[in-house]
Amino acid sequence: MREYPSDRVDLRSDTVTQPTAGMREAMAQAVVGDDVLGDDPTVTELENRMATLLGKEAGLFVSSGTMSNAVAIRTHTQPGDEIVTESTSHIYVYEGGGYAAISGCSIALVEGESGIMDPKHVKDAIRKADGSQSHYPDGRLVCVENTSNRGGGSCYPQTTLDAIATIAAENACLSHIDGARLFNAAVATSTTPSRMAQEYDSISICISKGLGAPVGGVLIGSQEFIARAHRWRKMFGGGMRQAGILAAGGLYALNHHIDRMAEDHTRARTLAERLNGNSGLSIDLSTVQTNMVYAETERPAIEVVELLRERGIDLFDLRTNTIRLVTHLHITDEDIERTIAAFESI
Repeated sequence: MREYPSDRVDLRSDTVTQPTAGMREAMAQAVVGDDVLGDDPTVTELENRMATLLGKEAGLFVSSGTMSNAVAIRTHTQPGDEIVTESTSHIYVYEGGGYAAISGCSIALVEGESGIMDPKHVKDAIRKADGSQSHYPDGRLVCVENTSNRGGGSCYPQTTLDAIATIAAENACLSHIDGARLFNAAVATSTTPSRMAQEYDSISICISKGLGAPVGGVLIGSQEFIARAHRWRKMFGGGMRQAGILAAGGLYALNHHIDRMAEDHTRARTLAERLNGNSGLSIDLSTVQTNMVYAETERPAIEVVELLRERGIDLFDLRTNTIRLVTHLHITDEDIERTIAAFESI
């Protein structure tokens, strides 16, 4: 494995990545200050660099991708508003109901195809209080997730992204991209991040997944939006002091870990093609677009996970008969072969 102190193959998530030697050196040498006072130059550099990559005016360093989404939602909405998002989105499934508890929002769910929403269905899901005798909440924010985790790492076509943003604007809604794995989508679709985010009001980026940094996320948008988001970050307890040590990991990742994501995608595709139809696994190859493989299992998924664990391979069971395998910068070609052999042995 690449700079990974373990003899196991860890395919549970790309969140398990650890800083490489070069990243650790960059973090150790980081120039820091007090970011709450605006004095940490490395944090500022990461915020500005990420904003430029996404074609926006400003960025805000936060502790995680989930905090980035939470701050975005609270900044864009008022209690009683409604969010439109896909039914398996991270915001809905994996963020502890924060949209309700922190922002006081309800949520309108759109059934997607492999996690990808149809613009028409987004339009149909937007409700407004006006004209409803005040029965409805105000649909205020449309959120897309690119790539879609529960969609199998699927990517939005650019035309679909643009159409959804247009529908949001035409219906007096703001638009947000949960871009936890946006750079995976950019590499897979050969689309620049700035073009991908062009029509959106805000974007959240997680630097601790495929990018391989240890901690953090960046929220990106206009200067005015980020100024308001800064206050919510403070109230959520997310102001950090000498955070440049963490931001330096993100800067290193932007310089060294984006283009190499193509290797993760190739390895995931190899896994999917070699395992599909074998060892009691069924895989929809059309969804294997980035670094994730979702496989349906004949035997209980928890049993498959345990059998693989005994053979030194770690992965997650997500549903009764569904497992997920995620490639990342610590997974090598040899690990892929070892994983395939382990499946064949059970």
